[in-house]
Amino acid sequence: MRKILKIFFLRTIGLLFLLVPANGQELKCNVQISAQRIQGSNRTLFQNMQSDIYDFMNNTTWTNNLFTYNERIECNLIFTLTEQISSDEFSGTLQIQLKRPVYNSTYNSTVLNFIDNNIRFRYVEFQPLEFDPSTYRSSLVSILAYYAYMIIGFDYDTFSPLGGTEYFALADKIVSNAQSAPEAGWKPYDGSRNKNRYWLVKNILDKEYEDVRLFLYQYHRNGLDIMESRIADARTSIAESLKLIQQVYRKQPDPYLYLLTLVTDAKSDELVNIFSGSFPDEKSRVVEILIEIDAANRTKYEKILIAS
Repeated sequence: MRKILKIFFLRTIGLLFLLVPANGQELKCNVQISAQRIQGSNRTLFQNMQSDIYDFMNNTTWTNNLFTYNERIECNLIFTLTEQISSDEFSGTLQIQLKRPVYNSTYNSTVLNFIDNNIRFRYVEFQPLEFDPSTYRSSLVSILAYYAYMIIGFDYDTFSPLGGTEYFALADKIVSNAQSAPEAGWKPYDGSRNKNRYWLVKNILDKEYEDVRLFLYQYHRNGLDIMESRIADARTSIAESLKLIQQVYRKQPDPYLYLLTLVTDAKSDELVNIFSGSFPDEKSRVVEILIEIDAANRTKYEKILIAS
């Protein structure tokens, strides 16, 4: 379904004439390595690391679907390396960003924008990055493959209800394979307040969080995608979609609500822009929900009420 919808979008906005057959790669992934805090290191090593990660993300075939170049999923991986533990071992953070095109417009909506603080891996220059879904090979390869599948899964969820399940299951398998890995982020109690790779995919595949995923579909497919032609209907649909994540918030499947937090963080600014031009009653209903489910951004959401 996601494949059909995306082809339809591209055809409608007049891009079909640009489509060129591709080899099946799904991602259009920009990779950035920042290592300014590591002093005295070989800068060429980090350039090669960036190039190798870029090639791995963009030239690996992650699914059985054929993608044309303009259908590729736009995402960013931004590594900030803060420590060189040994000649070939590094630690730091990784920012993951995913954007999704909106039908009949040039606008790309942010689906994910968060930071993984548990990044530690070995990188040997000129040694190929090879992924085997059946086994754990290295922390770096597992991190990259995990986020490739998470990005694809989230993207598919915005085009069809629960459409990314297959890819989230593959990410979960990577987590299972990494349970004996010495690096943090793969096990239940790694990291801060259970916010790590283990818990993110467990939340996604948990039925208690299913409404968060259905929110992503309704918000994008029945909301943003009709915004250009039917703005009032789009706002109504998005306002209704917020009730889905409100239900999850009220059920409190766990104390940390990691998945819900990542989604609201990615959407908070966009929601302010969408509803600032709405009518007073709808503004009040939306702001009430948003403040309940995302109190940390209360000040931001209150701006909706005073916008003209």
